[in-house]
Amino acid sequence: MVGISYDTPEDNRAFAEAQGFPYRLLSDEDRSVSEVYGAAKGPDEKWPDFPRRVSYLIGPDQRIVRAYEVGDVNAHPQQVLDDLTAAAR
Repeated sequence: MVGISYDTPEDNRAFAEAQGFPYRLLSDEDRSVSEVYGAAKGPDEKWPDFPRRVSYLIGPDQRIVRAYEVGDVNAHPQQVLDDLTAAAR
């Protein structure tokens, strides 16, 4: 599991340390990854300087199995775990 933000590596490191974030945070300062994955917002959208909250479940074949627009950050982990459990059956 990784997270990606527009922040610098230094800012990501400080955030991870301050929040006890256990996952690697990658920097997408030029927003190129966000553009490819559809997470970048257009200039006319609300808060265009922040990417959409999107996560992807990627299968062993490195293909996207499911994309999630994250609305409820508290319920989202269980949703992904349920999908992982269902896929393993």
